[in-house]
Amino acid sequence: MNLTPDSKVIIQGFSEFISATHVAQMIAYGTNLVAGVNPGCGGQKIYGLPVFDLVEEVVDRYGLIDTTIICVHPYEVLDAALEAIASGIRQIMIISPGVPPLDMVNLLRKAEATETLVVGPNSPGIIVPGRILLGTQPSEFYTPGHVGILSRSTTLTYEVARELTTAGLGQSISVSIGSDAIVGSSFIQWLQIFDEDDSTEAIVLVGQPGGGREEAAARYIAEAIDKPVVAYIAGTQAPPAKHWRQTGTLAAVIGRHPDFGTAKSKLAAFSEVKVPVAERPSMIPELVKKVIK
Repeated sequence: MNLTPDSKVIIQGFSEFISATHVAQMIAYGTNLVAGVNPGCGGQKIYGLPVFDLVEEVVDRYGLIDTTIICVHPYEVLDAALEAIASGIRQIMIISPGVPPLDMVNLLRKAEATETLVVGPNSPGIIVPGRILLGTQPSEFYTPGHVGILSRSTTLTYEVARELTTAGLGQSISVSIGSDAIVGSSFIQWLQIFDEDDSTEAIVLVGQPGGGREEAAARYIAEAIDKPVVAYIAGTQAPPAKHWRQTGTLAAVIGRHPDFGTAKSKLAAFSEVKVPVAERPSMIPELVKKVIK
């Protein structure tokens, strides 16, 4: 991973998923945004960025690009991501929601073969407080520190950061892996990254109903993670028959245990491996302080 102020970053697409405010915020934060890519708009400027028709034209002008932020229409995400990979970009943030699952399967096969890190779809991206902002996370909620935030949610990620900041607990890195049916990187992948990160002392994992990602993360924490983890599961009061639209429960329940994918199942998984779980976001800082001590 290359998440430093020197990292060269581009934006692919200027749809409704990103605004001039987001671009200005990234630049003000010190993110090295060098250009945008929007076919048919080459030679123009959008939100103050020089725009090219093709990613390879950006690479020819500025050299190897570290990260692309993809904000195109969901049905164009696969083409945009494959273009980025073909141009040597190995970190991809997908802001766009609703990417077709089969497109994500094809993208993940290519990403695995090229050792490309994919975050999203339906993700506000990554922030390393005080260093770099990649995506649409509101930087004002963050302060540099030693707590890593790992989340499936979008706005809950910000809320947790604000609670930590208010309590005097800064953050080392915050990533929302996205909440589409199929996403590019997993809780397990990021738990390993956080566990190996020298600046992270504790991890906050934010889950929600749908799928089995939290249960898999709980097992992995017990088997492989040395750093303390605190969890929070949203939607514990949601009716059990209801499914959260964005949580990716597409395939899921035929032949499964009746509790599969429910908040109850996720709470039980963390309880079994003795990971403390906050009942509400405001309780997270208190639990973090306890596990750090």
